Amino acid sequence: MLWRRTILALAACGASIASPLGAQPDLANEREAIEAFQRFDQRLQDVGWRLIVGNAPFCSETLPAIGLQLQDLASYGRPEIARAALSLSGDFAVQTAARGSPSAAIGSITSNREITTLADTDPNQWAAGEQYAWERLVRAHDFVDQELRSKGSITLGFADGERIAVEPMPVCASRFELMNDSKRAVADGKRVVIGIEFPGFQYEEPLFAAAIAHELAHILLQHRAWLDRNKRKRRNIRLTEREADRLMPWLLANAGYDPQAAHDFMTTWGPKHDGGLLRGRTHDGWDERAEFIQAEIAIIRGLWEDEEKADWAAHFRREIDPDAGSES
Repeated sequence: MLWRRTILALAACGASIASPLGAQPDLANEREAIEAFQRFDQRLQDVGWRLIVGNAPFCSETLPAIGLQLQDLASYGRPEIARAALSLSGDFAVQTAARGSPSAAIGSITSNREITTLADTDPNQWAAGEQYAWERLVRAHDFVDQELRSKGSITLGFADGERIAVEPMPVCASRFELMNDSKRAVADGKRVVIGIEFPGFQYEEPLFAAAIAHELAHILLQHRAWLDRNKRKRRNIRLTEREADRLMPWLLANAGYDPQAAHDFMTTWGPKHDGGLLRGRTHDGWDERAEFIQAEIAIIRGLWEDEEKADWAAHFRREIDPDAGSES
């Protein structure tokens, strides 16, 4: 969460930093900086939501979710300028509502709409940290998750007095976050974190979704915990990367994408980036990776004819022993 909050803070205060000392900030530019970031974030959240909803029946860990991301203006570099640019009096507002989520279905939970209460709690009353501090926003998202788990819904209160109750859907346990000034795509065990300069943003949605599915696969297959137990030897990392590649088309199929997009992503990405972001001795060559993916697609299509689902929990062949190194 630190990465995401810091970069949005920088975006929000960028125009004012460039202004001469004492000059009035250009609020239109401030707002555009925030909204430009949100457009990238929206695309990531839309694809991520589709993947975690479609694969929820097969995930070992699920949670109730409404597809809502919040923003806390107190975490920006210049909160007062961000508030003025967005015409807000408080700090909390909608960041994104993922396409197809319960929040988006309501229609009025839109980016930058000011939020005053979560359930009956005003998050603005919680102590805020210094600029760029992200802890209060994490607390707000965790509070929403807890309300959904304990009460089965949450009521959002808005600055205009409207209160909206939102009921969740089960999703695979993961969050998706955008970071600035980076081309990286990584998973940390609980979150998929994508850099705003990640080249996959330039691809059509199915290929972009394939890239996100690769990182999500690391979380769903619990690779970080396995590597923690079994050490990050080159061979071990390579096996987990191969599993993530092979699970990509399964995740895409359950999300309603053509699983062939996983292969198409690798053959599009690989020739340009094989020596960099996704390669090294911890990865197979892009052409080998494409072959492994294509073999999975054949399995998926056969299962789809018989079962009308791609049940990777039952049919996916592991490269590693998922219980290796555990105490039980």
